Amino acid sequence: MASMSKGTTRDVLLDAGQRIFLERGYNHSGIEAILREAGVPKGSFYHYFGSKEDFGLQVLNRFADGHNAQLEQYLGDTTLSPLTRLRRLSEALCERLERLQCRNGCMVGNLSLEMAEQSEVFRSRLDEIFRAWAVRIEACLRDAQAAGELPAGMDVGELAEFWLNSWEGAVLRAKTIRNTAPLKTFLNLMFEFVLKK
Repeated sequence: MASMSKGTTRDVLLDAGQRIFLERGYNHSGIEAILREAGVPKGSFYHYFGSKEDFGLQVLNRFADGHNAQLEQYLGDTTLSPLTRLRRLSEALCERLERLQCRNGCMVGNLSLEMAEQSEVFRSRLDEIFRAWAVRIEACLRDAQAAGELPAGMDVGELAEFWLNSWEGAVLRAKTIRNTAPLKTFLNLMFEFVLKK
């Protein structure tokens, strides 16, 4: 059960929702289970959230904000070359998944599989998040191009989409086999062959 000292009641609920959604998915996460995990009364839920969908979208946004901060932490580190930044980000994400035994995967990927056909609101928000991630990766690849790490004629927008799509597929596969081997294969092929000048 979560401790109320970790933040506001709203924060405690969102943290509990993120843990439960990552573990069980959206459809298998009832409000009662979220309330038990958070250790708060039912009235608190409806004080902060209009519905389960509203809550789910706020949990998703919180997860995306956390990932965006991690993207900025690694990709914004201009003391390193752009491709080194991208590699360090990828290795950090891989290590995190390994620590968690690849059980949870990526919430955005998980919810895309579960919710894209069920809710246009979710589908649209998930697409926005993926697009923003691709734009951030593209900016790093554009820096790599400017630094001479990538060929001048390479379409870095297309490469960023390929990167993100392949990474998310590797995360899904890692979750399925409970092993980071698919991610390591992706990183090896990407850095040894695709991103070679």
